Amino acid sequence: MRINSITFFFLLISISAFAQKQGPIMRTWNRVFNDTSKAAHSKFIVYPVIGYTPETRWEFGASGLYVFNAKKDPKNRLSELSAFTFLTLERQYGLYLDHAMYTDKNKYFFLGKFRLQQFPLLYYGIGVNTPSDPVARIDGFSFTWRERVLRRIRKNLYAGIELDLNHLSSVHITDVKEEFIPPPGVEGFTNFGFGLGLVYDERYNVLNPREGVFLEGGFLRYDQNIGSDYSFTNYFLDFRLYAPTFKDQLLAYQFYMNAISPFNGSEVPFNQLSLMGGESLMRGYYLGRYRDNVLMATQAEYRFLPFPFSRRFGGTLFGSLGAVSPSVPDLNLNQVRFAGGAGIRFLLFPGKDIYTRFDVAMTNEGVGYYIFIGEAF
Repeated sequence: MRINSITFFFLLISISAFAQKQGPIMRTWNRVFNDTSKAAHSKFIVYPVIGYTPETRWEFGASGLYVFNAKKDPKNRLSELSAFTFLTLERQYGLYLDHAMYTDKNKYFFLGKFRLQQFPLLYYGIGVNTPSDPVARIDGFSFTWRERVLRRIRKNLYAGIELDLNHLSSVHITDVKEEFIPPPGVEGFTNFGFGLGLVYDERYNVLNPREGVFLEGGFLRYDQNIGSDYSFTNYFLDFRLYAPTFKDQLLAYQFYMNAISPFNGSEVPFNQLSLMGGESLMRGYYLGRYRDNVLMATQAEYRFLPFPFSRRFGGTLFGSLGAVSPSVPDLNLNQVRFAGGAGIRFLLFPGKDIYTRFDVAMTNEGVGYYIFIGEAF
């Protein structure tokens, strides 16, 4: 598992204990992190990250976050732009960009992400009955770009287009086991998808929703007739509910389904199958540990933001269930995987109600550690 920003996370904790001393360093700290400015003022932070994985060895990089309200109007929902870039001692690199932006009066909603990287992927195979250890390590240059351009048609209801571009090239396969069967797309591919989406969004702060509902549904179609290397349709549904319980506490719930349907006799590239795992859903599993045409997963998380006895520290308890299968009728309850764990939260921007999270997630295959700004969902 990737472990990013650990040094930064504990540096926040240590410095905050002394933030009441008003030397020049502490004045800078208070101006950036104690965030006593008006809620509508934008905030920007850049910080170094250091990580280590067996695949990349030491990894060095930087992360940045910019949060703002359109036209500095607190009636507009909080928008966020985040970036992360890294370089490893194995000469691997990456650039990640994410955004969730609302225009004035929340009329338009832009939701997207960009990934560019030369980074190893551990491949376990396709389906739920795959070996416990990777059957190959796949290195290659890849980039993905996913964008939603949505317009509000009624209060909290948005509709618009969904775009997706995926590319893989310069593939190099190592650490091959006997069980390895070269999957579709492993030689490289380029796919472009176009579709429609519908979003219902009651959230004010996408990095830390405290109440309301978020629902996204839609489809993306990839077609060899318009330049893609493969032909298939991707259907998706994402439902989230945030229910306050007691003061500064809430129950968050998510149901997610991703289903892929090939057509014209085409296959689906291995890296565009439905992937289980990662830092948001089914935490504790390596992203792509299980992959197939269909992923169905659900998770719940109880959040203390912050704890009753603290101004800056909070915590969470979470659990999730998920399964992959070749098709929806093939989903088998006996093949459901479970993950669960707990996390610590540190209130990074009090004026914006944004936390840094450190999660520890456990599965029957091991433990995963995650450090990010903003909640998992």
